Amino acid sequence: MTLNEDLIALLLSNNTVKNAFFKIIKGTLVFDSHKFTRFIESKEFLPDSYTTYTNKIGLTHDGNFLSKTNDVVLDFPYKDCVLEGGQDKDEQKRQEKFYHELIASDEINRMLAPKVFTAAKRYTAQGIEENITLRDDDNLIIKGNNLIALASLLKRYEGKVKCIYIDPPYNTGSDSFHYNDSFNHSTWLTFIKNRLELAKKLLQEDGVIFVSCDDNEQAYLKVLLDEIFRKENFVADFIRKTKSSTNDAKTGINIQHENCLCFAKDKSKINLLGGSKDLSRYKNPDNDPNGPWTSGDPSAKSGSEELNNYPIVNPYTGKVDFPPSGRYWIPTINTLQKHIDEGRICFKKEHGENERGFIYKRYLKDLQTVKRTFDTLFLASNEYMNQVATKEAIALDFVDEFKYPKPEAFIKIILEHSTEEGDLVLDFFLGSGTTPAVAHKMGRRYIGVEQMDYISEVTIPRLQKVIEGEQGGISKDLNWQGGGSFVYCELLEDANALIKQIDQADESNITEIKQLIYSDSRIVPYLTQEELNSADSEFAELTLADKKQALIRLINKNKLYVNYEDIADSTFAVNDSDKQFSKSFYEE
Repeated sequence: MTLNEDLIALLLSNNTVKNAFFKIIKGTLVFDSHKFTRFIESKEFLPDSYTTYTNKIGLTHDGNFLSKTNDVVLDFPYKDCVLEGGQDKDEQKRQEKFYHELIASDEINRMLAPKVFTAAKRYTAQGIEENITLRDDDNLIIKGNNLIALASLLKRYEGKVKCIYIDPPYNTGSDSFHYNDSFNHSTWLTFIKNRLELAKKLLQEDGVIFVSCDDNEQAYLKVLLDEIFRKENFVADFIRKTKSSTNDAKTGINIQHENCLCFAKDKSKINLLGGSKDLSRYKNPDNDPNGPWTSGDPSAKSGSEELNNYPIVNPYTGKVDFPPSGRYWIPTINTLQKHIDEGRICFKKEHGENERGFIYKRYLKDLQTVKRTFDTLFLASNEYMNQVATKEAIALDFVDEFKYPKPEAFIKIILEHSTEEGDLVLDFFLGSGTTPAVAHKMGRRYIGVEQMDYISEVTIPRLQKVIEGEQGGISKDLNWQGGGSFVYCELLEDANALIKQIDQADESNITEIKQLIYSDSRIVPYLTQEELNSADSEFAELTLADKKQALIRLINKNKLYVNYEDIADSTFAVNDSDKQFSKSFYEE
């Protein structure tokens, strides 16, 4: 760290601080900058001042606006959903925990560099292919931390994604975003921010992004998206009805909806989702010999024949209208009735609250509105609840893991209005795999990213069933018969393997793993063995969860996965198959 004379003078002015951060070495007073840095980074440092500020200014972190900071948040899953003694209900499973860590900008110089891929295989209707290379038309599923995977995707896919849909943790306090201190809100915002910044680079100029959320972070997320995508590129906030509801004990208010924020990369270049406003192509869709339809006053031209002075009854309202004084209807009464019967003359309709209003030609309704309508009115029906509620659950055993998966019908309407066949779709909070399942059935290309181990137990088997022609979700609507393929691969782990060992530890072996971690070259570089050993007594007093968190914080986050530039380094022993696939991924 850079020494500041005023800071040093201030630290020396207090004996307690002086004794904590300075040592006398051979008669010289030496400042222990490493110890002071660790103290500053501690989550206990000035907690009242810190939390007061960040809670008042939601889009800040460490006193800086999020839009001006390069900090990133990595999440490491600590999966512990095993039924304990005496538990016999699924609801009694312990909550899924994540350890989140802020990484300062000077520590990520290598962390976001392109990574080596491993375990690549192509799933097809005929079987699984190995020793493969990546093709331009391949669908892609990646296992690994989504922040690092997004950074690796940039080299090949920057500016090529048409639609992004993500369903991140909502930060409800009971979901997967568990941050073990009082900085949960600002940390969640930072966590989302750096992923969205990379995602924006992957979008085409006419691309759009949809982000599902709820009231816990919706307002802040909207402001964050305004910062990243610019406010003028906001498209809409779509409201989706949900099966579950939230009742506020104090107000009695019942909430049964979620939000889906939509932004364009450049709103001027997209076909807006609210429906086409240009009716020019519908002027005479049936080639009527009488010419194109028009709107206007049927008494616009004056006449004198009594035959043209008669009442018209609006069939919708029952109101009787005569032509204005001194004017006459253009057609005769017989001609008027003929036009009414043929649908060539329409009347204003006083519509109800849930009706769309008057369509000027009855046969224009299908042509104009059905395909291009995407709004909250549609999403409020039961069709857009979760899969379990709509009975569209796929024949897979993932309901216990994902109690409220997004319905395929919901993802279908998003892709229907934002993409065409062959367009590329991205979901980097993949979960059970609804987005790629729908994209596959709709003929879209897709990329999915998930770091949890259930990807092999839930997501991949689900996509295999899609290839085989499963008939759940939207399959029957699309007459889905199966086919196609996708490529699965993983980011090649380095230090991330150490984190897995910590995750799986218990009290019987946590001390043994600690010694393994202490002796590894992939821990943070400024810690010495002497310093680590001196903290053993404190370590022993921690709970198991805190021991795991402390050890995870020691891992050098620059070394989670193997960098592509190190692919030939014998230290990492990258095999020929992984080299071949990685080189094809980066098109070398």
